Amino acid sequence: MGDLLLVRHGETEWSRSGQHTSFTDLPLTPHGEEQAKSLAPLLAGRSFALVLTSPLGRAVRTAELAGLTGAVRDADLHEWYYGAYEGVTSEEIHRTRPGWDLWTDGGPPGPDGKPGESPEEVGERADRVLSRVAGALPEGDVLLVAHGHFLRVLTARRLGLPPSEGRLFRLETGTVSRLSTEHGRPVIAEWNVRA
Repeated sequence: MGDLLLVRHGETEWSRSGQHTSFTDLPLTPHGEEQAKSLAPLLAGRSFALVLTSPLGRAVRTAELAGLTGAVRDADLHEWYYGAYEGVTSEEIHRTRPGWDLWTDGGPPGPDGKPGESPEEVGERADRVLSRVAGALPEGDVLLVAHGHFLRVLTARRLGLPPSEGRLFRLETGTVSRLSTEHGRPVIAEWNVRA
């Protein structure tokens, strides 16, 4: 049985400033490009039964700079849909909604038909991804290149936790994390590894 490796894309302007970034497809900053390149030695020498990326450019570019080939874009790996909170920081949201918490409240619908998602809806997408990779894990390691909040929800679901428990797993840009098994149960083997 292979391991499930998670790569969070490199830094963007909004990941640096703390702005929620879902549909806005920002490029990597120069530092984010360096982060992505630095992942190559961590992934070199590994063969993957499957490599999936978010369809967003920041994830695709991270995969390219990390030296990954044959990656397939998967729409379910898209970042959490923040809706009306796209481009807004948590601090700004708390000025009008002091008790708001992404992990319990989700994102409200936004303008121009941009949906918001609840933790449960993000969890449903994560479950679909986990179902797809389940068939490849017996063949070897699987690698996912995606986004911070989404990968945290996916980690919670892989560990058998509710989607809201993704709040427990802080995930830095330009890092590799590894979910494995111990005694037949999913476990976190490595988290936020940098070169």
